[in-house]
Formats: sequence, C-alpha cells, structure tokens
Amino acid sequence: MPGTSGYREVVYDPAEEQLFLADCPARLTVEVIADKWSVVVLAALSRGPRRHGELVESIGGISRKVLTQTLRRLQAHGLVRREPHPGEAHRAQYELTPLGSSLTGPVRELALWARVNGEAVLDALEADAPGVDPGVGSR
Repeated sequence: MPGTSGYREVVYDPAEEQLFLADCPARLTVEVIADKWSVVVLAALSRGPRRHGELVESIGGISRKVLTQTLRRLQAHGLVRREPHPGEAHRAQYELTPLGSSLTGPVRELALWARVNGEAVLDALEADAPGVDPGVGSR
C-alpha cells in the first residue's frame, strides 16, 4: 500500500530506460554494488573505519580472501580508502570515501526493505515456482 511502508512512490520515467544500457556508467556502478558482499562491506564501514580482521569478525560468513577482493574492487571504484598503518605497510584500516559515504542512505534503505520483505522473499523461494532455478543470480 502506498504511504504505509515508509517508501516513496516510484513514478515511471521513460528516460530512465536509458539509465541501464550496457555501457552506461549507472549500470556499471550498480554491477559493482550488486556484488554479493559489496553492500555488506559498505554497511560495515558505514559505522567507521575498520581493520581487515575487524571486518571479517563483524560481517561473518566472509572469507579473508573474498573480503580482500571486495575491498580492492570497492577501492578501485572510489568507494573505499585503504589507510596503511604508519610503519607497517601490511597493517591498514579501511574507510568509506566521501563517494562511498554517499551510499550509506541507499544501503540503509535496502537493508530496511530486506528486513521488511525478507520473509516474503523466502516464502516465494519455498513455494518453488515451476521452472525457476533458485540459484540463478546468486553466483
């Protein structure tokens, strides 16, 4: 129902269809944050700078290798900054850049949506719709 969930009503804009063309920067950006772990790492860093080990502990379920890959990808796209510890190059902490910080609101909105609708998504998965592979899109 409009207005009851706290979400704004989305109005269709035909110009937005151009937003996600294959070579569009918006599509490429969505692909970066749509990675399985990117939003989780961004959410963890939204609480402030963290060291690698602290992120592994706070996230749970992510391997050190996958966390390193995710941090490097987010760093390469300007969302995360790696600050080496003075005198110890292998020790560093990670923090959001101003660009990464600008995603804090949308990440919170996505988390809220997931919290509100998570049961419905799981119910749909359990209903095992014919012809639908539940693993599609999760690789």
